[in-house]
Amino acid sequence: MSEATAPGTQRAITIDEALRAMVGSGASDLHITVGVPPMIRRHGSLVPLPGALPWGPDDVRREVFSLMSEEQREEFERDSELDFAHALDLDPRDLTLGGDERGGFVRFRVNVYRQRGSVGAVFRHVPVSIRTLRELGVPGQVGKFAELPRGLVLVTGPTGSGKTTTLAALIDKINRERQAHIMTIEDPIEFLHTHRTSIVNQREVGNDTESFHRALRQVLRQDPDVILVGEMRDLETISVALTAAETGHLVFATLHTQSAPQTIDRIIDVFPPHQQTQVRTQLASTLRGVVCQSLVPRADGEGRVVATEVLVTTPAVSNLIREAQTYQIPAIMQAGAIHGMHTLDQDLARLVDSGVVTHRAAEEFSSDREALRQLTRRSEGAISEEPVDIDFNDAFSTPTRRSRR
Repeated sequence: MSEATAPGTQRAITIDEALRAMVGSGASDLHITVGVPPMIRRHGSLVPLPGALPWGPDDVRREVFSLMSEEQREEFERDSELDFAHALDLDPRDLTLGGDERGGFVRFRVNVYRQRGSVGAVFRHVPVSIRTLRELGVPGQVGKFAELPRGLVLVTGPTGSGKTTTLAALIDKINRERQAHIMTIEDPIEFLHTHRTSIVNQREVGNDTESFHRALRQVLRQDPDVILVGEMRDLETISVALTAAETGHLVFATLHTQSAPQTIDRIIDVFPPHQQTQVRTQLASTLRGVVCQSLVPRADGEGRVVATEVLVTTPAVSNLIREAQTYQIPAIMQAGAIHGMHTLDQDLARLVDSGVVTHRAAEEFSSDREALRQLTRRSEGAISEEPVDIDFNDAFSTPTRRSRR
């Protein structure tokens, strides 16, 4: 055990030591801010890094700036915010690190900001290896979205719910099973994809392109089959993504929404009222599915498990979108197991009945606590774990302590 983590030892540590200790402890995030020791997030909870002394303003600025290039420092001084990726070599003799990352390198997504005049930063650990959907515990029917020839698929959820990891697994599935040209637009690039049966080109906003919408406009001229948009942040990005899906591409994207109907309404509400009827028609014909996910603490205290809501765009769902009746979509999802659909409450009930999560934990994520109570003990067999044949028509588990979800 290193001095930084030895019981009873307190000392000032470097950012490099903090990152190594973070990975060694199986944490997902490292928080650096003035007045407290480096803090790590394990299984959803923030705790101080063992043995580390609080950092002052000069400590934080010195250590965080040591990871930046001169251009990045200038950008941060100008904008007071900065996103970038950082890689760290691991010592193969460090026995606290295991699996496929021993003796290799780990990557982090970094956000640097100002707070009360001082520098702060958050480091998100991005695993080097890309896990399969099955390993992540995502329902098997989600993998069917990777087999689609065209259309729009949205993966949504709150910050830190593992959307990027699920999308990486979907892209990796396509990369292994199809001969396609995959273009990703990310801010920043997190998971690195190697060329397999597909070609994968990854563009990073800020380094390789100016913005999401600018990259999207250009990507249509780059002969893509599959397009990944890291986040649909504004009207122009959403508009171009819909056009790309409409013109024969398979488009994956994320939103920070927590249910399938809310996701559809959010996209439509971005547009001015006079365009919303047209957008509803466009979305009804291009949307192929929505996967909403949250991470729920496991009953045994060993990490978190994914709870999902899956919408498949059947003709009935398309009609509800077109007719502005998205409030009726939950009823179709509740009865849509044959198409691979289920609501979040149905999945939470399944996790409660199987003993994976407690009822109290499930209630914190439920959209309707009374519905959850009624579903509990009646959910057995309601959600298939195997891929199903879906007519598209025109438990995110933590198997190892270093799964980043």
